[in-house]
Amino acid sequence: MTVAILGGTGPQGSGLAKRFALAGLDVVLGSRDGEKAAQKAAELQAAVPEAKGKITGADTISAASKATEFVILSVPWAAHHATLDAIRPLLRDKILIDIVVPLAENNPKAVAMPPEGSATESAQALLGDDYAVVGALHNVSAVTLNKLDEKINCDVLVCGNQLDAKNKVIGLLENLGVQSYNAGLADSARCIEAITPILIRLNISKSVPFTHAGIRIWAPNH
Repeated sequence: MTVAILGGTGPQGSGLAKRFALAGLDVVLGSRDGEKAAQKAAELQAAVPEAKGKITGADTISAASKATEFVILSVPWAAHHATLDAIRPLLRDKILIDIVVPLAENNPKAVAMPPEGSATESAQALLGDDYAVVGALHNVSAVTLNKLDEKINCDVLVCGNQLDAKNKVIGLLENLGVQSYNAGLADSARCIEAITPILIRLNISKSVPFTHAGIRIWAPNH
């Protein structure tokens, strides 16, 4: 299996790439600059020499076309729509995993939700109802993802309008060693994506004795 990560040269995409490669999956990083993506891929591969999966890099279009089934969108919010417009023809038989959070400009402690309600819903509206769009991984710290000697310290809330696609994404995320939950339809992303700036606020607060926290779903003791 080959997973494409568009925006994979950034911190979050890079962390995901290394962890998927360590789990034995091939990863192709996508960037507007294919040469930059290839250089980053070589750097990440060198960082995990024991990985059974291969990390390669290509331009955005080529990376999306090489994905077996999953295309992870990890670009800045400002590039969200343009990237989807460019790869739309390549997503017909694939699952888009949108991990983008529309943080407010110059203020990571707040969101600026689009008219559709969330980035996930925006992607679904842009692509059309026939496309499989799943929101996931919104609340996982990039720093945590890149600390490969530590387990990911949170659960993942997954949302989308197609149940089969959500279940497949939950299965994919098992490779990261995380517990994922079906959190409902795409409109649940309004709540899930909005958790991220709250976590950022807590993680940078001088009154909180930790950083890079995530969320976890706890079962009752009774």
